Amino acid sequence: MRYVDEFRDGDLAKGLAVAIRSEVRQDRDYRFMEFCGGHTHAISRYGVSDLLPHNVRMIHGPGCPVCVLPIGRIDMAIRLILERDVILCSYGDPMRVPASNGLSLLRAKARRSGQGGGDVRMVYSSADALRLAQQTPDRQVVFFAIGFETTTPSTAVVIKQARNLGLRNFSVFCCHVLTPPAIAAILGAPEAPVSLDGLIGPAHVSTIIGTRPYEFAAEQFHKPVVVAGFEPLDVMLAILMLIRQANAGCAAVENEFSRAVSQDGNRKAQALIADVFERRDTFAWRGLGELPDSALRIRPEFAEFDAESRFSIVYEAVPDHPACECAAVLRGAKRPSECRIFGTACTPGTPVGSCMVSSEGACAAHYSFGRYKDTVGA
Repeated sequence: MRYVDEFRDGDLAKGLAVAIRSEVRQDRDYRFMEFCGGHTHAISRYGVSDLLPHNVRMIHGPGCPVCVLPIGRIDMAIRLILERDVILCSYGDPMRVPASNGLSLLRAKARRSGQGGGDVRMVYSSADALRLAQQTPDRQVVFFAIGFETTTPSTAVVIKQARNLGLRNFSVFCCHVLTPPAIAAILGAPEAPVSLDGLIGPAHVSTIIGTRPYEFAAEQFHKPVVVAGFEPLDVMLAILMLIRQANAGCAAVENEFSRAVSQDGNRKAQALIADVFERRDTFAWRGLGELPDSALRIRPEFAEFDAESRFSIVYEAVPDHPACECAAVLRGAKRPSECRIFGTACTPGTPVGSCMVSSEGACAAHYSFGRYKDTVGA
């Protein structure tokens, strides 16, 4: 298959591994963070870390929108189900994230089973939720909008469509968050958990925002950024590009994923987002705390489609499970295998934290592809 198999070619991977080994200096260590969970899964699934020299370490970042959503936000969605008599439409991963009082969206749905009232429906797109609202005019339908900049344009589209259709039973619980502020928080942390030599920038996010928004990392923090695709050869080439920058002592934003990403991104999608959303003053991230200007809310012009306003639900901070190390994993401070319940009490079948739930979570990647066998010092 064109444009896929070419980026999974074993011989080319061996060649890139040789090139990486030839350019790595033995008198230093390299610490690179892959921000996006898609890269984490590619590294684990294809054994990329096995092809790297011992002094090149990949560190997991917070790049999974389900993983970084705090428990209090899941609790808000559960209150919509149990108290507000709504149909909540959600993607699959958020439905399994553990919340307060032993609940999750799925367990909250089971609690209501047979009693009437609100329920939860898994959807594959925001358009599915809009369609359901049209089909059930006697019920309030809320779309649980979650994701980075990648999925935000599609949420903007359905909000505009709902207004054009005159729907009065459709609203959006907006939990869209922004990538650059999270990167800035990691690089600017007063007590950084690990010293980074560079970052692999997200792929799908960058198709929307482009590479320009990452320039602050190079200019302000002197950290190189290479935007890369999700295939194993994409990741390996990005690592090689980062090593070359580190060796040269320079910091720039480079674009390995030029087949899909440009410097300025998708201007039409950006305009659509700006038309419907504005930045929140602050937003809570699991593992990173309250970050200013790091998430979106629905503009006042579209307030009738804002579920938080329509149903008067407010965020309340809730601590993570005391045994769960998701927060540290999301900051890059710990590896999944350093969590004492990883692979025992916490598995994909019985998740305790969000990093084991999401299809992009670091813990799920390590468990599913056996990377828990990595030693801490590798």
